[in-house]
Amino acid sequence: MAARSAGSGAVGDTGRVNRGWSDRRGLAAVLVWIPSTLWLDTFASPLGQLVLGAVTWALLLLWLWHETRLVRAQTAVVIAIAAVIELVFSGWLGTYVYRLEHVPAYVFPGHGLVYLAALAFGRLPVVQRNATLAVRATVVVATMWAFWGLLLSPRHDVLGFFWYLCLLAFLRWGRSTLLYVGAFVVVSYLELLGTRWGVWTWQPYDTIAGLVPQGNPPSIAAGGYGWFDLYAVLLAPAIVRAWDRRRGVVDTDEVVDPMPSVR
Repeated sequence: MAARSAGSGAVGDTGRVNRGWSDRRGLAAVLVWIPSTLWLDTFASPLGQLVLGAVTWALLLLWLWHETRLVRAQTAVVIAIAAVIELVFSGWLGTYVYRLEHVPAYVFPGHGLVYLAALAFGRLPVVQRNATLAVRATVVVATMWAFWGLLLSPRHDVLGFFWYLCLLAFLRWGRSTLLYVGAFVVVSYLELLGTRWGVWTWQPYDTIAGLVPQGNPPSIAAGGYGWFDLYAVLLAPAIVRAWDRRRGVVDTDEVVDPMPSVR
């Protein structure tokens, strides 16, 4: 995003409005929220999950209050798409199953926090200064993990390898490359903890045709999550512009992609 004058309160090149918040603070909060919430859910009742959901919504809204309208729109797109995916593939098809066999209340706002954490990771100055290295390291780690899942894992992981190919495509042709790097870090962290603690479990095969072997978790789940990010980046500017037209306001500065691709 284009930098604005100091008086406007914007932080240049981050797309974030500075109101006593920082990407590091938000990222740290999510990296603490993930294990805390997942651990509590290992023994939480349905009522306890509602409490975790309320806390998660509060954290999400606090973070969004510090963000631009573009990032808020991106987050809303992610939550909407993720909610459909969760209800269809977990709630209906049972491709992966949560501990209490329903989608916990914190999952929906949690997808918004995961998106914001991935975005914040990619906006960190140290990551942007070493963008090419970050992308290459992601490719190396993802490649080793994907081939381990496909060839060596006790659970043959074809789905993870397919998502690995998706991640490579996002890193090669995506508009916001460092967003996908951040997603790889945050989503991998989330999936490894969630499955290890039994908060959710992936079935050995897909539950549609029963033909696609799946790891627990699939090795490169971030490649599947990248589709949420893709649609967020593509659709959010149109949403903001449509809202501006409805209000009779034009602010092009708010709809510029804050994270350019790395080539």
